Amino acid sequence: MQTARVLKETEYTNDTKQQQNPTELKRGLKSRHLTMISLGGTIGTGLFLASGGAIHSAGPGGAILSYLVIGVMVFFLMQGLAEMGAYMPVAGSFSTYATKFIDPSLGFALGWNYWYNWAITIAAELAAVTMIMKFWFPDTPSFIWSGIFLVIMFLLNYLSVKGFGEAEYWFSLIKVVTVIIFVIIGTFMIFGIMGNEAPGFKNLTIGDAPFHGGFMSMLGIFMAAGFSFQGTELLGVAAGETEDPKKAIPRAVKQVFWRILLFYVLAILVIGLLIPYTNDKLASDTITVSPFTLIFQKAGIAFAASIMNAVILTAVLSAGNSGMYASTRMLWDLARQGKAPQFLGKLNKKGVPVNALIATTLVGTLAFLASFFGDGTVYIWLLNASGMSGFIAWLGIAVCHYRFRKAFIAQGKDLSLLPYKAKFFPFGPIFAFAVCGFVVLGQNYSAFMGDHIDWNGILVSYIGLPLFLLVWLGYKFTKKTKMIPLEKCDLNN
Repeated sequence: MQTARVLKETEYTNDTKQQQNPTELKRGLKSRHLTMISLGGTIGTGLFLASGGAIHSAGPGGAILSYLVIGVMVFFLMQGLAEMGAYMPVAGSFSTYATKFIDPSLGFALGWNYWYNWAITIAAELAAVTMIMKFWFPDTPSFIWSGIFLVIMFLLNYLSVKGFGEAEYWFSLIKVVTVIIFVIIGTFMIFGIMGNEAPGFKNLTIGDAPFHGGFMSMLGIFMAAGFSFQGTELLGVAAGETEDPKKAIPRAVKQVFWRILLFYVLAILVIGLLIPYTNDKLASDTITVSPFTLIFQKAGIAFAASIMNAVILTAVLSAGNSGMYASTRMLWDLARQGKAPQFLGKLNKKGVPVNALIATTLVGTLAFLASFFGDGTVYIWLLNASGMSGFIAWLGIAVCHYRFRKAFIAQGKDLSLLPYKAKFFPFGPIFAFAVCGFVVLGQNYSAFMGDHIDWNGILVSYIGLPLFLLVWLGYKFTKKTKMIPLEKCDLNN
């Protein structure tokens, strides 16, 4: 009896210590949060603003085909990430997987690359917020709005992971509902149920529509489509804080792919059928001439520009909120692995990596402040250096999945042990790697064409690649790391 009481008291003391000084993240994200986090990461300014430019450059057919190819590539990437995430749900995601399945130096480089990418994204979103708010309040100082929204994003991440999940759920839901309403109204307009005319499919016969500019135009859209889909990999980072990752991750992946594909393809098709690709307004990326705004105005919806401005504001807030979450978790995991200063690995009572959150917020703020000095030159270079980071992360996911499955088989494990098994292996990761590599190398193909090579353009577009290689190889040579044989990959979950 006495022994039982002592054991109970000891257990209570340990639980209390764990609550006061937690060492693991809390699993506060539900399946609906996970689905919306991944879905919301892809619906943003890429669809609301850049889709018009894609149609103007390559025609509706070229734009749809480009987004389809990138969508299929992302599908294979998410399949691989879901297979690894359901089996081994960790906040470090592909950085941890690279450390376990390939080489610790690659894990180090992928982790810091991903943290930097999202930390700079926070700065970019703060800059976007000031422009959006100028639409309603043209005479207010920029720093007021950037400061207010930075505090909002920080608090949403600081309070708890559930607070972040709920905010992201509602931000994403606004975007999803907007796209659904847009597609429904647009379909009614195409067939004359709404609006003053019924254009039908006549805009597909204008000029050289539906395909305009040939393959080279489509290549340019590949880049834009790739940037639009970035954010889907948040699913892997959030896996470490999901209540039931073995069920939630596969469910989210199955839903996300089809929804993304339907949203993008249907939205671009509606725009292409209602607005001729020759319309110069499509080439603009301002809110007042967003293709969504133009079509809502055509439908006779009052204050269409203000409505879309508000939706785009939620998209920007969502991107900044997600960026702060992803970069904080990656930095925390790097600290936990000894690849970042140890104090960044501390969690507060609610299981939030508060030191990593503060450090990330400060870096994002400093990058944003850099946009006010020297005509924004420093800021532009920071953005250029991060431009390729998302694609590098995707390449890392493809290689990690390939090695994970190979190691799983090499170590004699039964594939039935996997809570979720990616389809079309090994074609999936190989296809994703090839397409993503093609996009990376073709970032600024036009710089190599013409009478003279545009060295400045090459430097601006590709600076992220040598920086990544420098971090990777620098860590490899200083720590003398080696590629891990398949038989020795750490598959403990």
